[in-house]
Amino acid sequence: MTVLKSGGCGCCGVFGNYLEQKGFDVEINDVSDSISIKSQYKIPTSMESCHTTIIGNYFVEGHMPLEAIEKLIAEKPNIKGIALPGMPYGSPGMPGTKEGEFVIYAVQNDGSTTEFMRI
Repeated sequence: MTVLKSGGCGCCGVFGNYLEQKGFDVEINDVSDSISIKSQYKIPTSMESCHTTIIGNYFVEGHMPLEAIEKLIAEKPNIKGIALPGMPYGSPGMPGTKEGEFVIYAVQNDGSTTEFMRI
């Protein structure tokens, strides 16, 4: 998997390290224009976060918990990707304490979003 992040973002590197600690082979690439990456993968503006991870044909937007990534890989749904919008406290790579559930969204092939899971 490849984490695409802007050069000055520290939390994105921490997220990449989180994935490596969970056993994934991770490549972390700095990009000069993260907006064009999000446009290329057709990530809705309302679903954006600070970095985008590419896993096969899917994007994973944001500080995604391992459980959601594992579900995506295991189930291989017919979607573009999954997103955890914003930068929620307590999510992988982010400081602070988790407050409530993380709502993970599936971005459908037509660009619409539905709930993928809650953690």
